[in-house]
Amino acid sequence: MSADWTKPLRLHELGRGPVTLTLEPDAAQRAKVAHDLGLESLPALTATVTVKPWLDGAEITGRFRAVVEQICSVSLDPFEQTLEGAIEVRAVPAGSPHAPTAEGGEMELDPDAPDPPDVLDGDAVDLAGYVVEHLALEVDPFPRKPGVEFEYTPPTQEESPFAVLKKLKDPEG
Repeated sequence: MSADWTKPLRLHELGRGPVTLTLEPDAAQRAKVAHDLGLESLPALTATVTVKPWLDGAEITGRFRAVVEQICSVSLDPFEQTLEGAIEVRAVPAGSPHAPTAEGGEMELDPDAPDPPDVLDGDAVDLAGYVVEHLALEVDPFPRKPGVEFEYTPPTQEESPFAVLKKLKDPEG
């Protein structure tokens, strides 16, 4: 997501057990994340994640809280809102026997089954990348400032030329 804010955690660091971290980007990093997500600004972003060993990879769980500034899609006024969300991801290194594969070019998807694990590019998990990814899922693409209503009045139906001619011919009708 945002290359300016990363927090890699190498898989071998999980050998001693779960790792819990609090992530909070600085102002410049928040500005870059806001730009990448199409936000006006990102005044606050904090996440607490726990990373545990899972098979030959990692399981990342946690929560984030952010204050985002967006432009109202109705009134075009800027406004801030608080977003919160949960993070739950599993990741395995490339070449893992647990990595999802599409045998024969097709992959069966079961909407009730848990998501397949992500496949990592290297031997590290970018925790900040997962926080930004989950924040992006919570951002409303068509935000509406609280209390703003969209009022639509349909255009008056234009009379056909024949109806106008009929009125000229028959002024009462």
